[in-house]
Amino acid sequence: MYFDIKGTRIDVNIADPARLEQAVMGHFQTRRGFALATVNLDHLVKMRSSPAFLKAYAAQDFVVADGRPIVWLSQLAQRPVALMPGSDMVLPLCRWAARAGVPIALVGSTDVALQDASHALQAEVPGLEVAWCHAPSGVFDPNSQEAEKILSELARQQIGLCFLALGAPKQEIMAARGRALAPEVGFASVGAGLDFLGGHQKRAPAWVRGLALEWLWRALSSPRRLGPRYLRCIAILPGQLLHALRLRHP
Repeated sequence: MYFDIKGTRIDVNIADPARLEQAVMGHFQTRRGFALATVNLDHLVKMRSSPAFLKAYAAQDFVVADGRPIVWLSQLAQRPVALMPGSDMVLPLCRWAARAGVPIALVGSTDVALQDASHALQAEVPGLEVAWCHAPSGVFDPNSQEAEKILSELARQQIGLCFLALGAPKQEIMAARGRALAPEVGFASVGAGLDFLGGHQKRAPAWVRGLALEWLWRALSSPRRLGPRYLRCIAILPGQLLHALRLRHP
């Protein structure tokens, strides 16, 4: 499955968790870095208006489907991919890192949230080494000298996997920059995934997620902030449906 954004092709190139495990473990074993992004409709909207975000997404090594609409569009295109939200991938990625003996880092959010997430991860994943936690400044810019220092520290500590909880597009731009400045580090952009783990944000109940209504639960919990975002996502759906149909009948 792929999307065409202003002439740039964004491939959802990892179809399911088994293939992601194989790809990530291969990179861990050979000490090769990577950048993992989780595409959703909101990201497609943002890429249309942000050349920097689009360029960063095109530089990601692995892209998975975060959001039911992406999965449904892939099915319509007869190029099905599995649902793999960033928040759900944190624990599997940590298990693979522990198995490979790869130290991890947590970057983003707040100091308290990162410490709580670290404790939760180490309790859940035996043998996991959380080597570094760092909360950037509140005005963090992924193109800044501050970002460069963070990437240098990740490289210095020989971090194998760094979770970026900076929000889009900052985390994806940071990961793309990291591929050049810290080429042995794997970057996973997980949004609020660490805050969920540490209990600093509340995720929709499992039954709501099972009904594919997490977006509605989130919109109702923060209508002023998320309402306009979801309206913009709905607005691009007709075009994406046509794109999926064209993929189905080339």
